Amino acid sequence: MAKKRQQAKWDEDLIMNKGAPGRRAHIPEQIDVPKAEIPRDWQRAEPADLPEVSELELVRHVVRLSQMNHGVDVGPYPLGSCTMKYNPKINERIARFDAFAMMHPDTPDIAQQGNIEVLYRLQEVLKQITGFAGVTVQPAAGAQGEYVGMLIAKAYHEDQGNKKRTKVIIPDSAHGTNPASAAMAGYKVVELPSTENGYVDLDALEAALDDTVAAFMITNPNTLGIFEPHVKEISKLVHEAGALMYLDGANFNGVVGMVKSIDMGFDIQHFNLHKTFSGPHGGGGPGCGPVGVSDQLVDYLPAPLAAYDAEKDHYYFDTDRPKSIGRVHGYHGNFGIAIRALAHIYRNGGPGLRKMCEAAVLNANYLMEKVKQIRGYAVPNAKGVPRKHEFIASPVPLMKDTGITAGDVAKALLDYGIHSPTVYFPMIVKEALLIEPTEGETRDDLDHIIEALKEIAKDAYENADTIHSMPEYTAKGRLDEYELAKNPVLSQRQTKQTQS
Repeated sequence: MAKKRQQAKWDEDLIMNKGAPGRRAHIPEQIDVPKAEIPRDWQRAEPADLPEVSELELVRHVVRLSQMNHGVDVGPYPLGSCTMKYNPKINERIARFDAFAMMHPDTPDIAQQGNIEVLYRLQEVLKQITGFAGVTVQPAAGAQGEYVGMLIAKAYHEDQGNKKRTKVIIPDSAHGTNPASAAMAGYKVVELPSTENGYVDLDALEAALDDTVAAFMITNPNTLGIFEPHVKEISKLVHEAGALMYLDGANFNGVVGMVKSIDMGFDIQHFNLHKTFSGPHGGGGPGCGPVGVSDQLVDYLPAPLAAYDAEKDHYYFDTDRPKSIGRVHGYHGNFGIAIRALAHIYRNGGPGLRKMCEAAVLNANYLMEKVKQIRGYAVPNAKGVPRKHEFIASPVPLMKDTGITAGDVAKALLDYGIHSPTVYFPMIVKEALLIEPTEGETRDDLDHIIEALKEIAKDAYENADTIHSMPEYTAKGRLDEYELAKNPVLSQRQTKQTQS
């Protein structure tokens, strides 16, 4: 029987309601930056209403909030298609070295040789892993990487005099940011249906290809966790039509070290360093979504690129790129993510990255085969075909018998100390639970997930109301989603009014 896990429950007030006038958490050392007058029309009419708390108050507040959160450091986080991987603490330590973390962005190249070398080396290893001729690490997220890739495609086609190429074809199993990125770049999106097995429909693709298509955007492995078996044939069709092949690298964890992107026929790819190479994910901070390109597209990469002059043994930022789409990120504010990724790649090496991929694929397939055996769950699409790093389980049988939905299962998992899988995505699968355990989970962790899914199904068949009341062991119970959508509390001021 799977054990339920009690989460901390603190009746924690807002930080805005804590403290008292005159309390201080930290008095900074006197700074040596000259004072500057702020223009009068920029100044506040009255001081900001900020909390004044002691350091101990602040620490206890933050720790209590953290105890009411779930994270990958606490328990399994099988969030399919988002690859919530554990970030080794050694990477955090390296990223915090003062010489890296405290470097001012306006520092001259000669005085930040180490930082530029890190970016240059990251560009080079990503080129080696994929076979691409050029890589930029400027984009601040995978979605921005997609947008940059589309801008590169646009610049290339316009440079070739192909201004009539105004469409981008995207399978219906794609990530939601794909059509958004293409549309932002000014392209019309053409959705391509998948076959019953979840593959690209080759006949539909061939019919859609003409001289107005700029690119075909595909995730491989796709969002069903299936490797596209016809990828070389797809590339051939797309290239014969004069279009470019774009690889959404969000699922790169399922093939890294096994196959090079260039060998599959891709011209452009974005990477998600948090997904494949273990940078922190989420939290609103800077991310890093590098973009790699084939030889014909290198000139269009964002400027500057980190470069190396072998004769002078000197690293520098190459700004002399006349065909570049331009800068897409102020300075390199995502440097901390870049160095974490480089540390992770160097620590594993080529053989280690391959083993990382093998373990991720093994974990996903072990979990999938076990889930198939649980009454109430089905694994749709491509029957008998192994998945890569993730798979979809659908509780449609459970829903038909008991009324329990994928959303109910996801909420119930929280009581077992397991974060919910991605739910209801991709939308081509009814009641989808997109599950990705990653390579970091042990067999004990995987068995815990399996036992939890078994127990949820068992309870659903015996008394579905028990599932509707879950989660019960978390800091907050099940919320009224209808009320939240209709009457959301969006500000601290509104919270005070509600309480009064």
